[in-house]
Amino acid sequence: MRGLPALSVIVPAWNEAPWLPQTLAALQQALANADRQTEIIVVDNASTDSTPQIAQQAGCRVVFEPTRQISRARNAGARAACGNYLLFVDADTWPDADLIRTTLQALDSGEVCGGGARVAFDHLTHRIYRWGAAAWNALSARLGLAAGCYVFCTREAFEAIGGFSERVYAGEEVFLSRAMARWGHQHGQRFQMLETPVMTSGRKADWFNPAHHILVVLQALLLPWSLRSRRLAWFWYTRPGR
Repeated sequence: MRGLPALSVIVPAWNEAPWLPQTLAALQQALANADRQTEIIVVDNASTDSTPQIAQQAGCRVVFEPTRQISRARNAGARAACGNYLLFVDADTWPDADLIRTTLQALDSGEVCGGGARVAFDHLTHRIYRWGAAAWNALSARLGLAAGCYVFCTREAFEAIGGFSERVYAGEEVFLSRAMARWGHQHGQRFQMLETPVMTSGRKADWFNPAHHILVVLQALLLPWSLRSRRLAWFWYTRPGR
């Protein structure tokens, strides 16, 4: 329906050739029955593999962001987007039609300025990771903090708060969640965490051992200023063999 706000899905991607085809296929299937105009924008964040070519072949718009920073890539996609609603999805994350429908219903209500979803992982072999995922989902619901793999909002709210903070190299979704919740409170809206889950990969559980994960959690809690350094935010910018 033309009268409903358009939705722009933004996928930041750095060397995501092995994962991007599955994500784009899942998104296209999930958006197939959306009752409005939609678009998918892949932000090539200085990839050295076939990421941009894969996105183009899938019929997506491609935006180039040369500076390797997740928040910059997300913001670059938002600037290029045409939609009144913005949805940020990681390149290893697979929303389904139910989640897209629930997201649009929340935004269409006029009572929600943005939000996120409960996270489900495709595999987590170690019990520590499963405990961590459960703890995050509980904390996320209680404090209203969106996971970076799935963040949605109105363009109005996004632009009003200045988008994702480019002062940090990780955790930008937490800062955005808090800023958007404050903006929403001032405008009679809320930042909502959806019960409908989003499926994402547990690849970091394969790449890093439990000690690495515990170290990163402690770093974020005790030394949040360290997220302003890409070198200290190594966990989000490191791949096996790179």
